[in-house]
Amino acid sequence: MRSRILLMFYFMLLSTSSVWSQFLEGQVYNHLNEGLQDVAVINLSRSSHSHSLHNGYFKLQPVLTGDTLAFSHLGFETCKYIVQAKDFKNPIQVKLREKKIDLGQIVISNKLKSLKMMTNIDLSLNPVNNAQELMRHMPGLFIGQHAGGGKAEQIFLRGFDIDHGTDINISMDGLPVNMVSHAHGQGYADLHFIIPETIKQIDFDKGPYSAMKGNFATAGYIDFQLKDRLENSSISMEIGQFNHQRTTALIDLTGANERHWAYLAGSYTTTDGAFESPQNFSRLNLLGKYTMNINNNDKISILLSHFTSRWDASGQIPDRAVKAGLINRFGAIDDTEGGQTKRTNVLIEHQKFLNSKTSLNSRFFFTNYQFELYSNFTFFLQNPTLGDQIRQFENRNLFGMESALKKEFQLNNFDLFLRSGLGFRLDQVMDNELSRTQNRKNTLQYLSLGDVLEANMYGFISADLDFGKLLFQPGLRLDYFDFSYEDALDSLYNFQSVNKAIFSPKANLVFSPNAKWQLFAKTGLGFHSNDSRVVVVQNGREVLPSAFGIDVGGIWKPSKKLMLTSTAWYLFLEQEFVYVGDEAIIEPSGRTRRMGLDLGIRYQVGPSLMFNGDLTYTYARSIDDAEGNNLIPLAPDFTATGGINYSDKSFSGALQFRYLDNRPANEDNSIIAKGYFVTDFNFNYSYKKIQLGIEIQNLFNTEWNETQFATESRLRDELESVEEIHFTPGTPFFTKFKIGIKF
Repeated sequence: MRSRILLMFYFMLLSTSSVWSQFLEGQVYNHLNEGLQDVAVINLSRSSHSHSLHNGYFKLQPVLTGDTLAFSHLGFETCKYIVQAKDFKNPIQVKLREKKIDLGQIVISNKLKSLKMMTNIDLSLNPVNNAQELMRHMPGLFIGQHAGGGKAEQIFLRGFDIDHGTDINISMDGLPVNMVSHAHGQGYADLHFIIPETIKQIDFDKGPYSAMKGNFATAGYIDFQLKDRLENSSISMEIGQFNHQRTTALIDLTGANERHWAYLAGSYTTTDGAFESPQNFSRLNLLGKYTMNINNNDKISILLSHFTSRWDASGQIPDRAVKAGLINRFGAIDDTEGGQTKRTNVLIEHQKFLNSKTSLNSRFFFTNYQFELYSNFTFFLQNPTLGDQIRQFENRNLFGMESALKKEFQLNNFDLFLRSGLGFRLDQVMDNELSRTQNRKNTLQYLSLGDVLEANMYGFISADLDFGKLLFQPGLRLDYFDFSYEDALDSLYNFQSVNKAIFSPKANLVFSPNAKWQLFAKTGLGFHSNDSRVVVVQNGREVLPSAFGIDVGGIWKPSKKLMLTSTAWYLFLEQEFVYVGDEAIIEPSGRTRRMGLDLGIRYQVGPSLMFNGDLTYTYARSIDDAEGNNLIPLAPDFTATGGINYSDKSFSGALQFRYLDNRPANEDNSIIAKGYFVTDFNFNYSYKKIQLGIEIQNLFNTEWNETQFATESRLRDELESVEEIHFTPGTPFFTKFKIGIKF
């Protein structure tokens, strides 16, 4: 009898253990039937929680019949669900309703990119109508325009003057934005082909820690993710000072269809800017996207887009000319600068679910890109009679594909999530040119002319080893490059080719003891490639300089209304050779180290009011140069951004500031680039399907310099050249009004 009782008790323990080991699967959707990522799934009966993946899929353990689950996501009403016995046989489906932003909806876990979530809060509360300004939503990133609005902006992040993209990997739905071996500069990233109203969210990370991101991902990466479908159609118009006009239309083509989604988007912008010489700027953006949901959540999407832009520019002006009264801050020494550019994209993506735990994502892309830029940085230094105007030109075809497999395993003591992928990219650049010109008409001398053929093949693998509160993410990436250049100025046929490979290991550790804390440590190697023209001249030496980084930090949510972040970081870069596209010369640059501290705060003041703030401090030095002569020109050492946002059913608005401290413009700090503090304001009112808005840039009409360089130049009547600050003035007080209609 006793043995029977013990046997029954044993089987009861087994059955109880079996029940407790059950896990619940499901998917979470929004009202448009799109899978929602990063939804917090909380078992209120067991105090366990998880988060949904990119397609809305989630898995939660432990779960028992009768447990109450809560589904919470930023911008949606929290939904509660009582688990039934049948739910363990078939995945459940949960649909969330939209509501206004509430910081209390964020639940911290090792499956959540909380910093990205904070950025998407900022994006939803501060919509932008300039694609490059989207990058400002990455905490600590600053941009500056210095060529009439059509040229890609200069980027600053983590003590880098990234120029136009040398040390940040930028993409849109995985479509590369950075241009290798570009006529103007390595990594040139022009985002103006994006229509910002089509952006759904921004994925980003700082440092070289993602195995999925390769070339240029040293200071970090940004991936802008487009909407698959529109909630409604809309048309809007902006009118502002300086002859600013912008018309935008987004047209939903499929309505409430649950399997086929399609929309068209277009934008046309013109402005003269605040300069004495009108910019005559115009830009046309067109985009179409079709998405089809197939059985078993498989999805295919096709994106077509076209962008064209032209402009005139006043360029960078010398400080001495303004102080002497020769010109004012918005004048010009040479107002014949400017350019034009075009970009056409085709992107095809396919998402295949092999089973509930395995998916294969593939993308194929093609880009045709044309670029022409006229600049004059030194005025009459090289040619005292005709001036120093230069022309940079290229015509490029970009081909590529990537296929990535994602698979999940349930093991005894932990879950394993694997990502692996293969891809390639081929850049075919015809007539990559730098020449001396006059008045944008006459070519005086070719400094560089040739064709570039550059291929990058790569593979990566990373893993998430999820032990519940602890997540370990090892990763490895292999990149192989083939650099080729044919010099058209060589009297003999001269086709040069060099190849090189590089391994980039990564390792991240995330510890989330509860829903209020997260601690993380990241380390890894990254790289950025050098220009093909550098590679062939250097015969393969230092063509893929490595970057080594470490990040240590935490995220703390002490209350529902407050969220704090802090990160201490270090980044080391190897020797590199830099191709200066403005002069067709090679400048060696030694090893560098950067270290710093990033701090962030988001505070829900009230139901409709939220405060945001981000501070960064950076120490950046060249290792191989002598003390006192080892500063890194234009590297920001202290930045701050912040503001307050208001949003309810009818009204929304924001008051935002950005501060950039004084920084050295040369290696010994004898020339200083002045900092600035600029405040922007916007206010919007919605009534039924009509929206009215006003935006004021530089609310207090601050006199500030948007971009600055230490440049040696000579004016027409000067006998000797002078090296000093040359700058592009920042926008003065600028108001624009907007009216929009949804239908």
